[in-house]
Amino acid sequence: MTTNLEKITSLDRVDRRILDQLRVDGRITIAELAKRVGLSKTPCQLRFRKLMDSGIIRGFRAIIDFRKLGEAHIAFAEVKLSDTREKALDDFRKAVSRIREVEECHMIAGSFDYLLKVRTSDITAYREVLGEKISSLPHVASTSSYVVMETIMEAASEAPRA
Repeated sequence: MTTNLEKITSLDRVDRRILDQLRVDGRITIAELAKRVGLSKTPCQLRFRKLMDSGIIRGFRAIIDFRKLGEAHIAFAEVKLSDTREKALDDFRKAVSRIREVEECHMIAGSFDYLLKVRTSDITAYREVLGEKISSLPHVASTSSYVVMETIMEAASEAPRA
């Protein structure tokens, strides 16, 4: 069985250039990708397929301008759980994944257990999500919120740049 470390170390400079180009433009054609990384089309396509099959490339998605959807408000919520045994963690993970407004959820090693990125239309909507959904999740003992005042860069959307 191949480990993640073996997958990472088996990537050469060309594979990494392919990944760099795809991070910039996931809809690039194989012909254009091949040209940018200095390969012919067939070897580029084989490398691309290898990166997909190995799970290094997990998929593709659209970059959304959330301001145009009226969902530009972002807050981060620290969540402390009352119980951190595996069953409680699993209960929390399953329940939080069903909250549409929670864009990201990260388990944290520190003074709290999870950090959630929550996207809503405004502070009123965030307060409702926090009070009615997040605080009601299994084993939540407390939360703390940090409201984003300006996004400088963001991977999942087109954020304004200076």
